[in-house]
Amino acid sequence: MATVAAPAGEAPAGGRDFGTPRYRTYVLLTLTAVYTLNFIDRNLLGVVSQPIIDQFGLSDTQYGFLTGPPFALFYAFMGVPIAMAADRFNRVAIISLCIAIWSLMTALCGLAPGFLFLLLCRVGVAIGEAGGTPPSSSLIGDYFKPRSRAGALGVFGMGVTIGGAFAYGFGGPIGGLTNEAVLGMLAPLGLERLPALMGWTGSFGWRFAFIGLGIPGLLVALVVFLTVKEPPRGYSDPPGTVQMEKASIVETLRLLATKPTFWTMAMGASLVAFVGYGLFGFQAPMAQRVAGIGPGEFALTFGVPLALISALGTFLGGWLTAQLSARFNTAVAVIPGVGLLLAIPLYIIAFYQMDHAGVVTAADGAKHVTGHWPALIAWGLGAMFHYAYLGAQYTIGQGVVSSRSRASAIAILLVLVALIGNGIGPQAVGILSDVFMNLQLQAHGAGTGLTNAICRAKDLSSLPEAQQLVCRSAYGEGLRQSLVAVTLVLIPAAAFYFLAARTLNKDMVASRH
Repeated sequence: MATVAAPAGEAPAGGRDFGTPRYRTYVLLTLTAVYTLNFIDRNLLGVVSQPIIDQFGLSDTQYGFLTGPPFALFYAFMGVPIAMAADRFNRVAIISLCIAIWSLMTALCGLAPGFLFLLLCRVGVAIGEAGGTPPSSSLIGDYFKPRSRAGALGVFGMGVTIGGAFAYGFGGPIGGLTNEAVLGMLAPLGLERLPALMGWTGSFGWRFAFIGLGIPGLLVALVVFLTVKEPPRGYSDPPGTVQMEKASIVETLRLLATKPTFWTMAMGASLVAFVGYGLFGFQAPMAQRVAGIGPGEFALTFGVPLALISALGTFLGGWLTAQLSARFNTAVAVIPGVGLLLAIPLYIIAFYQMDHAGVVTAADGAKHVTGHWPALIAWGLGAMFHYAYLGAQYTIGQGVVSSRSRASAIAILLVLVALIGNGIGPQAVGILSDVFMNLQLQAHGAGTGLTNAICRAKDLSSLPEAQQLVCRSAYGEGLRQSLVAVTLVLIPAAAFYFLAARTLNKDMVASRH
């Protein structure tokens, strides 16, 4: 690897990139890999959700709490002090420490003996991941001069999509491994007795997924600490650049109080995230309950394609906005609203097309999903229209304020999105799922004596066959109806984007052309 000559003193060199082209590329790809790892570990819980629900006998309400409010609260509010620390201390050291924290906590999730331990580990993951993005983007800003910075940040941003796809591509198949397969993989390491020593019961492929994807992060943390250099702050800014004092959060809030466009857009984005996080947390369990598609099969058949299609939707939304903004000033707000309304019927069609999907086992024991194409096509189109909104939230969020307040405005936006989207979305799906499941059981007659707790047990063999069928139907249908109900939240989300369009021209201070 090429070495980087130390700059003279700490004064910014100004207007040029830091280090050699080869080394800058290495740093950018390394930070992108870190961002990818961030989203792999963040999304893994949703990939192996049903095995965890079965392992600990969780209701959907409990699982919704596990994946939602605590993670969102700690992620949203720990990001602020960590970002402040990144403005004052060594950013490489902060990134490395945060990678080690979230990776260790991810691995510990696989050792969880119960719900509370797993919950605390998820909080640890949130704290670590809150400190990954702000110092990474700050480093990129000092490695690349302004002309190259947007492209570098675009590469860095690909970590979101790549991480989601990798979480499914690796976590799903690993989580779907049989106990025998896991023991076979542990044997060469001399760890074949680990499951017995830890007292693991049931299927522990999901545990191996957390351990297998968490531990490599510790090595990544060490590589970042040893090979990424801390550049002087402002190194790549042009000569004569005036370092403008950033506006405080309080000052930004006062300014935003006069910008209704920001708040209507923020509510729209938060409600879209509410739906997105809710669907992500429970879509794999729905497929398993309704169509018998396990985590591994769902990951490769649905998870990876949907992650990539969502990224395509984000790109197409931005491209279409760029093409139409010269003719329609409000395109940046209208296009997301239209896309959200189009996504609703497509999602609902996809959920009910899952009735025609299933899993067949070949002669060699391999499992294959069949009858899934109608559901996947409708689901993919729905996701494409759904995620066309993503670029608009940053365009509007930054565009209604001056450069002094942009960072603070986006920080406020992301806190709202995290708290409402990640914090409440999965919890709402879980609560509604339990309510709809109970209604399904009541529809089959109160005299059956069946309850949610009885029907979500892993072993239903003690029940008569007719009651087993009722339990399985209610368990799957209750969750599917919950996903349909939450998808309808895209209607008020779209309405908020249309409201933002009405005041957009008055509030925007940045050019959209």
